[in-house]
Amino acid sequence: MTKPSVASWRVDFFAGLAVVLPAVLSVAIIVWLFGTVANITDTLLFFLPTEWTHRNQGQGAIYWYWSLLALLLAVLLIGVIGRFARHYLGQQLVELVDLALLRVPLLNKIYGTIKQVNQAFSPNQKSSFRQVVLVEFPRAGQHSVGFVTGEPGPELRPKIGEKVVSVFIPTTPNITSGFVVLVPEQALTKLDLSVAEGIKYIISLGVVSRDSAAAPAADSGKDNTGGTVKP
Repeated sequence: MTKPSVASWRVDFFAGLAVVLPAVLSVAIIVWLFGTVANITDTLLFFLPTEWTHRNQGQGAIYWYWSLLALLLAVLLIGVIGRFARHYLGQQLVELVDLALLRVPLLNKIYGTIKQVNQAFSPNQKSSFRQVVLVEFPRAGQHSVGFVTGEPGPELRPKIGEKVVSVFIPTTPNITSGFVVLVPEQALTKLDLSVAEGIKYIISLGVVSRDSAAAPAADSGKDNTGGTVKP
């Protein structure tokens, strides 16, 4: 039995890395998110003595199961707030809170921007992203995937001189930031992708597409020799 060469070991290492890395990164991201969110949700347990919830008689870090309980409590409270906001009285209260926050200097800029972004990406906002398109951006000969968001207002139309549409070109993988460009309608290339598929394509750095998602399903009906597996 011959010993594996360095080149063979290198191939094995990268093959193993391709298997292990997605799982490790997924777990690491979940742990990081849990820790980040827990810093906020842990405050919901203010009514409990710290001797119960924290190590070293209340002087140390909080126990993980209390953090998990606080997170579940936050999810429950958000659900209750959402149900309340769907009714008339809740809608009026939300509008009052919006008006109050939008009157606070500096806070109104931050809150207003976050609220607009949240509404744009909300699944209930049907008019936010209308069509996935391909546009020449940032320069001629280079193309970017974008989303048609609408048409410019009357204050811009007379100055442009031709019919254009507003296209949001998100950055990747953080699609909440990007560029808004006004593109002539005839310069757009409409893509046969849903908005969800377009977002998935951008978040995955262009790796995940409809073809790549369908490939495993298509290949599952074949054996290793290329023939079709009979049921």
